[in-house]
Amino acid sequence: MAIKNVGVIGCGLMGSGIVQVAAQAGFSVLFVEANDDLVKRGLGRLRDTLEGLAARGKIEAKAKDDILARIAGTPRFEDLKGCDLVVEAMTENQALKNETFARLDRICPPHVLLATNTSSCNVTAMAAATKRPGQVLGLHFFNPVPLMKLVEVARTILTDEDAVKTATEWVRTVGKVPVQTKDATAFIVNRLLVPYLLDAIRVYEGGLASLEDIDAAMKLGCGYPMGPFTLLDLVGLDTTMYVAEVMFDEFREARYAPPPLLKRMVMAGQLGRKTGRGFYSYQ
Repeated sequence: MAIKNVGVIGCGLMGSGIVQVAAQAGFSVLFVEANDDLVKRGLGRLRDTLEGLAARGKIEAKAKDDILARIAGTPRFEDLKGCDLVVEAMTENQALKNETFARLDRICPPHVLLATNTSSCNVTAMAAATKRPGQVLGLHFFNPVPLMKLVEVARTILTDEDAVKTATEWVRTVGKVPVQTKDATAFIVNRLLVPYLLDAIRVYEGGLASLEDIDAAMKLGCGYPMGPFTLLDLVGLDTTMYVAEVMFDEFREARYAPPPLLKRMVMAGQLGRKTGRGFYSYQ
């Protein structure tokens, strides 16, 4: 199946990035937001991003206009019926995602692929909420979407091989590198990354070294682009704790349990860059 028209549910941080890369690759993209105000906000964010790229010479002015012409927004789910692929990029809430996939299944024609950008929710549960489980899979993009090359293509035990091939080829077409993974909690990257981040917090809690020295050690000793605490603040401490809790519920292994300091920082609203304060201050 050739994908021509792409739908994206949600135009926040991840959703807007998916809209952008799909439109830049030549696809017509329709995103859905909860109301007209959020639609306008999403279109404004995309326009500002593309105008910034044009101002810095990353894209030509005509290319910017062509990309924007391929993007539209709507508050109506029903408008997605003309899409060939719909990518859900909503908040990490399993019940909400299941409900959304059931709704998409009723709206979209039988050939449409339904994908989720989840990093931690159960893709199989979303597939089971539809009458087309063979055409449901995960397409986990990474933040920031326009810059990060990786996409985890997550298949469930119900996903058809043709759906995987079509989605994988689309990922390549939008300029990303696909890796294949099964629908297992946290997939590849977060399964390995989250325990590392949690261990960094435990090391700091134990008084072994300062935040700055731990970050410097991992950057200079392992060649990582940033240290664990800088990364935690970038990702969001609440997001990290949510993923850790999902992993702990699934596997019941101590290495996935959120450390006490992480829990207390989330309780205190110190979530990282987005709140101006996490392990570091961004005031």
